[in-house]
Amino acid sequence: MAVTTLESGIQVLSESIPGVRSAAVGVWVPQGSAHDGDDVLGASHLLEHMVFRGTQHRSREQIALALESLGGSLDAFTSREHTSFQARVLDEHLPQALDVLADLVLFPTLLDEDLKLERRVVLEEISTIEDTPEDSAFELHGQHLWDRHPYGASILGTRDTVSAIGRDTLCDLHRGRYGARGMVVAATGNVAHDQVVELAAHYFRHARDGAPAAPIPEPASAVEGREVHVRRETAQTHIVAGTVIPPRADRRRYALVLLAAAMGGGMSSRLFRRIREELGLAYSVYTFQSFYSRAGISGIYAGTRHDAAGQVIDAIREELAVLARDGLPCDDLVQIKSQVKGQIMLSLESPGARLYRLAGFALHQEPFTTLDELLSRIDRVTEAEVAECAARFFHPDRQCLLRLGP
Repeated sequence: MAVTTLESGIQVLSESIPGVRSAAVGVWVPQGSAHDGDDVLGASHLLEHMVFRGTQHRSREQIALALESLGGSLDAFTSREHTSFQARVLDEHLPQALDVLADLVLFPTLLDEDLKLERRVVLEEISTIEDTPEDSAFELHGQHLWDRHPYGASILGTRDTVSAIGRDTLCDLHRGRYGARGMVVAATGNVAHDQVVELAAHYFRHARDGAPAAPIPEPASAVEGREVHVRRETAQTHIVAGTVIPPRADRRRYALVLLAAAMGGGMSSRLFRRIREELGLAYSVYTFQSFYSRAGISGIYAGTRHDAAGQVIDAIREELAVLARDGLPCDDLVQIKSQVKGQIMLSLESPGARLYRLAGFALHQEPFTTLDELLSRIDRVTEAEVAECAARFFHPDRQCLLRLGP
């Protein structure tokens, strides 16, 4: 890994991966849904959509063809704390990829007529979430768990807020946040760092300074130990149980990852064996985790028939109680460490996955950790650390539990 900070302040990172002929490259802007504010909720996501409608140098059609015509791909997403634009191309097309990304990030036209159309697209995206019960369950659970904290707000926004966001709001947001301050450019694959730095310095030379993001408050009001039933006509009852955990920088992150994997990280996990294999009550049951700068979330999802929801909830509580009381015995801890390390190594075989990992160090202001160092940190997690985290964060009484169904 190599890193260079341009005179503008943009951080440029690269990692060469021998044996591949492709390059994955991305640009991260330090603006996400947690920065939006209640009155313009969804603005960050809507702006991410709008830049694809056209720039000062390319029409919507030209943007779509710029990399696809070369066999590459172009994509973007908005998260709680960042907006990202990425491209995947053959290594020889890295200059074109950075040219297109810089054009999108720095020079969108943000026209009124385009906003009218893209607003409709986002409203349809909101409808898609509402028509997908599993997605709705996660959205609703987040709202109840975080209790008005920005981490619990919908990334897409609401129908009312999206309908009210005007061009001036998006222009102000772009002018203030899509600048060099906090911006990260990263590339992985068959790339040379000097070339990436040269290209980034050239294509992003017109980046403004930008303004600092609104601070994300400490999530002191997260609601736990509550059960909520949202009544809706669905084919299944969807169950989400979760709790607030420490932020990404906390040393307990590795123990928490191991605990989540042991509970619902695959076919050998405790919840899968109990709820699906032994009881036959669910097709889909798994754990999930997200780590943000101020806090994180660790949770469980299961979908089941309506008359079995109580049994599934009881089984989840029982497995959580055992984990909170006993932690992970030595043999189980050794096994789950091996599983997690293997999953990490396999996941990082693609340039795309390495790209997100690489950018994460700059976005979260963390020192770069080699794969060997990462695996060593996992190995160093002790039974006592796991037991402490299990008792504190996985106790059933701590969970906010939501069920969506009739």
